[in-house]
Amino acid sequence: MSAGAALFVAAALAGCGSTTYFAGRPLPPSKLLNRVMIAIQNPSALTQGALQIVDAYYDTRSGYTGQPPSFSIAGYGGALPISIQNMPEEELGAVYGAGGSGSLSPANYAQEKTTGSVSGLNGPSSSIFMTRNQQFVFAASQQAHVLTVVSQSTGGSYPLNLPGVYRVSVNPGGSVALAFAQNSNYLYYPIQLTTGQTLSYSGGPSTWPLGAVDCEPQNAPGWCLFQALDPSSTKTNLKPLSFDRPVKAVFSADGNTAYVLSCGPECGGTASSITPLPIAPMLFLPGQGSGLLPTQSQIAPCSTNTASSCTLPIPGGSSNALVVSSTMYVVGQKPQTVNAEQLFSGNLTVLNLSVGASGWASVTTAAAISDGQPGAVSRMLEADDNTLWIGMSGCTVGVRYATNPAGGYGCLTMFNTSTNTVTMLEPYIGDATGIAAVTGLHKIYAAEGGQVYIYSTTDGSTLDNQFVTVTGTAYDVAYMDAITDTDNTVY
Repeated sequence: MSAGAALFVAAALAGCGSTTYFAGRPLPPSKLLNRVMIAIQNPSALTQGALQIVDAYYDTRSGYTGQPPSFSIAGYGGALPISIQNMPEEELGAVYGAGGSGSLSPANYAQEKTTGSVSGLNGPSSSIFMTRNQQFVFAASQQAHVLTVVSQSTGGSYPLNLPGVYRVSVNPGGSVALAFAQNSNYLYYPIQLTTGQTLSYSGGPSTWPLGAVDCEPQNAPGWCLFQALDPSSTKTNLKPLSFDRPVKAVFSADGNTAYVLSCGPECGGTASSITPLPIAPMLFLPGQGSGLLPTQSQIAPCSTNTASSCTLPIPGGSSNALVVSSTMYVVGQKPQTVNAEQLFSGNLTVLNLSVGASGWASVTTAAAISDGQPGAVSRMLEADDNTLWIGMSGCTVGVRYATNPAGGYGCLTMFNTSTNTVTMLEPYIGDATGIAAVTGLHKIYAAEGGQVYIYSTTDGSTLDNQFVTVTGTAYDVAYMDAITDTDNTVY
């Protein structure tokens, strides 16, 4: 569609009284049909955070005629926003602000406003997610050493004790939440209790079932946090499933499997890998969990075990991943020795999930990408033209900067998924902290070095960003009018 045609459609929608633009979504107050939301820190001397909207068709912050001069999400009061959980199918964004005690603010895309923030969090969150139905929020409250579960429907808040908890992963269906503790080799998951379980467990730890590390409140618990156990465990022989510095889980396309990412050397461990686990035993709603987790012997390394649940070594590093149909893209930092010093270099490993001698996956490609801070949260997003975009933070601490400080160590990588090749490594302009795929328009928006940049997905070229630059520090971006929730930066 040409620019003139798009303008005509927008004008027709507004002039003929239509109140929707596609998929039954209401025409927003801005009348913009392709919106990118920018999370901005310190936009003025009086405000610590703002959510600005730009027209991603024309790449402008103002209306087509110059009026109004800008658009924003009204009512946002969070400080230092750092991430946007983008849920366009629900016409919702969940914006986390790291300022003060931390806040999670739902942004209504249809009304372009927020109506407050989620209550019940326990201080700042190092990782936080809301389920798509908005019923639950799970937050790793590292300073408080608790995994916080907030039930939006009942208003209850449950701080489940887990020293060192710093990451949480929630599946797209909103039925499983997995928690990870820093410098730990173990995995944890919360379960909501039935009325009968509440009564049974109300006598304190001595009445809790095997594997429960905390139940809250202890006199009448509503939720318990469990450690993932080998089914052969008994009260006198506790056998927790062990990994190698697990940091995250991503989920299969059919939703039945959680792929646990072990960070290995990046996080002080020995070997990075991925282990598939069935999600059925870990479903958190009452009465829905079923089956057993595999035994520790079944998830032994695939090189010595042909079981379909075995652990697949990922020598290039495994700290983040994205599943697209039967392919998994795994990002990590690979240890290397440079001038007698151990440094790390960025790597992307591509897995085929449908075949493999191990029974569940095989490595098809390994490619060098942007370096990053070992173990740090990276950004990943699929976009138009068979491209995968990967953003890193701390790319000046890696091998590329150490060996070529004059250049070649940018934080943003474009990877072609049809040829399995790196087609662009952007020059260094700062940490890449946010990516938004403006699907159908063959471009992405990126937050790099605190500013907004635009790139073509056809060839990686830089597009004109002069009318979308912001005052303050741009930290994250999201395409509000994406067709599906998969247009969501993977943190």
